[in-house]
Amino acid sequence: MSKEFVSTDRAPSAIGPYSQAVKAGGFLFASGQVALIPGDTSKKLNNPDIKTETRQVLNNLKGVVEAAGTTLDSAVKMTVFMTDLSNYGAINEVYAEFFGDSKPARAAVEVSALPLGAGVEIEGIFKL
Repeated sequence: MSKEFVSTDRAPSAIGPYSQAVKAGGFLFASGQVALIPGDTSKKLNNPDIKTETRQVLNNLKGVVEAAGTTLDSAVKMTVFMTDLSNYGAINEVYAEFFGDSKPARAAVEVSALPLGAGVEIEGIFKL
């Protein structure tokens, strides 16, 4: 099976040895996004509150997905990582703004820490 790497300036560059996304087998596998601002090299998160942070994360994910030639509506599976499960409701409010009636399968888990001190990270699998 062949694979194609996706790279775009519409989302932050990878902060480690991984791709923003990979196309393979008719799917797009999008790496987890945190609330970095595309083009800002300071590595400072846009996270004055969890809703703003989640919105930046999803805008970054949207940038990767659209650069790959698809949309958030094509999501089939999402994973939400958060450092504080009490933010679940606020994260869901923003998440619903982006996915509306397109409700992919999803897992949401609390983790002890995320890169750069992020409060939320979201990854996904999309049908091409």
